[in-house]
Amino acid sequence: MNTHDLAVRVGTTVDADALVALDPVARSDGGQRRSSVERWCREGSVLVADTPVGPVGYCVVEYTFFEQGFVAMLMVAESVRGHGIGERLLRAAAASCLTAKLFTSTNLSNQPMQRLLQRLGWRSVGMLHGLDDGDPEVFYLCASQPR
Repeated sequence: MNTHDLAVRVGTTVDADALVALDPVARSDGGQRRSSVERWCREGSVLVADTPVGPVGYCVVEYTFFEQGFVAMLMVAESVRGHGIGERLLRAAAASCLTAKLFTSTNLSNQPMQRLLQRLGWRSVGMLHGLDDGDPEVFYLCASQPR
């Protein structure tokens, strides 16, 4: 995939179906993720990685985590993972964040996401047990945000 043709933009309600289509969880969880995607699109909290053929990923930034920015979701279509799309979305999230700090979290078992965050300079700031049995959640803080 050529990421030169990739643009990151704020998503709208028109994007919801395409984002659900690229998200394997949204396609299989009985509608819970679809509802979240629709809400994120309505609220303007979703960033879309768009190509000439349509969206290939999305990132959600919310401000409900101790009133700080929080990347609640980063999703890249399985067929284009490993091409820098997640990196572009996380950089866009940091650039657009409205608070002094931007956090995210991922399961301890999600090694690809942890490698991406570490490569971008995010630092691990804690771990929470009990959300997913046997798979703790690791929290990260964006090391530097452009202002």
